[in-house]
Amino acid sequence: MENNVYILKDRAILYLNGPDTIDFLQNLVTNDMKKVSENSSCFASLLTPQGKFLYEFIIVKHKTGYFIDCEKAQSEEIFNQLNLYKIRSKVEILNLSNEFVVASFGYEKYLSISGAKDILGYTLKYREDPVILDPRNKNLGARLIINLEKLYLSLKKLNLKDDKLENYYIKSHELGIVPKNLNKLKNKLFGIECNFEELSGIDFKKGCYVGQENTARIKLKNKLSKRLFPLKVISGKLLEDEKIYNNDVEIGKVLIDEDYPFALIKYLDQNFNKDNTFKSKNGSFKVHIPEWLKI
Repeated sequence: MENNVYILKDRAILYLNGPDTIDFLQNLVTNDMKKVSENSSCFASLLTPQGKFLYEFIIVKHKTGYFIDCEKAQSEEIFNQLNLYKIRSKVEILNLSNEFVVASFGYEKYLSISGAKDILGYTLKYREDPVILDPRNKNLGARLIINLEKLYLSLKKLNLKDDKLENYYIKSHELGIVPKNLNKLKNKLFGIECNFEELSGIDFKKGCYVGQENTARIKLKNKLSKRLFPLKVISGKLLEDEKIYNNDVEIGKVLIDEDYPFALIKYLDQNFNKDNTFKSKNGSFKVHIPEWLKI
């Protein structure tokens, strides 16, 4: 059994509390807040009114309120955006990033904890702190949200050993799930193009939320022709916003470059072949379609 743990120092924790919190979030996020309970957490996003991607996060019930587990680079904007929408709602929004931390460990280790269930998003308490089987994909393992002062004692009791954060990034990228640099996606693609439906991040049966109209239209009219895919660099390097061509036909664009690249690909285009090796100005790469995407 793998006993590695990754301290996700690039994650932030917001906390929402107050009598209007459930309705407040229900009217904003892409997932159904009715799914969130002491034993169930969800993955969700916040879109523009046009349905374009803005932010993504994991929502966890904790005591009388809800944790928002998000990328630290997006946390201040999410905090401000939620406050902008709050208006007269009785909701308190706190940034607890200096007090709480997120740690991720393996799927098999999670199953060894008493009370664990093999259900995406299933949530249990370990020494009063929530442990969540990642609601996007179980191969990302489980997440522990815990006060920084208690972290290392709990990791010791679980017999977990600190591993390099880069190894978590590599695993997430290989799975086809964006591990970092989410701000590079903002306003550049629709939320549904981020594969949020397959990652259990969109509920098409819930009521209205910000961006719901376009999201539903793309789904119902089968207009989803582009998706976000990870790239495997073979040589050289990629550049953000660099266009991808095949037979002189544009079939995509690099959105996230650097170490864990992703591109928006016209995967239904007859000029796209997933087995091809593509060349950019300064490198070559392949487009990887994750196994969990049944397309």
